[in-house]
Amino acid sequence: MTKSFHDQVIAILPKLRVQALALTRNRATAEDLVQDAVCNALSAQDSFAPGTNFPAWMHRILRNRFISDLRKKRETTDIDDMPPSFLSTNAPHEDRIVLKDLDAALARLPDDQREALVLGVLEGMSYQELAEVAGCAVGTAKSRVFRARRQLEAWMIGEEHVGADRLKAQAAALQRKVERNTQEKTASSRV
Repeated sequence: MTKSFHDQVIAILPKLRVQALALTRNRATAEDLVQDAVCNALSAQDSFAPGTNFPAWMHRILRNRFISDLRKKRETTDIDDMPPSFLSTNAPHEDRIVLKDLDAALARLPDDQREALVLGVLEGMSYQELAEVAGCAVGTAKSRVFRARRQLEAWMIGEEHVGADRLKAQAAALQRKVERNTQEKTASSRV
């Protein structure tokens, strides 16, 4: 039996809330975002083609609404303006500190990587569904999840950037190759 449009909207609400919370990192703002996305979907329900991927369509509406809201606000806050209680922890438990570090590391990730990680890992979306939601190729979705995982791991063990030493070594090797080619050209032009 095919679900009605409204039944599908109601069924996807919990997943939309998770995505909205991952994007906004604020519960009240996430709820507002979900409400706005549902309103957009209801007003555009005639444009939905029955039989197509409804969850991807809804996640895309939510993501587009988030981007539109960001463009309108362009709001920034200086860390010095933050209340001290926002930056402190209440309990000295190691687990809470690790979770806070993880939350801070998640917040540092680029939006596309954070969204891919949350939807792919926490929500259990397939790479195909993730690609449809993000509007990118499946390989790009896989790459975003992979890069997000590696960067989080690096930050959690105290490294600033993933593969910084490897990149430096590659840059040095490339520089040596350019110098060698330049020397060879100079030597061959003398002959």
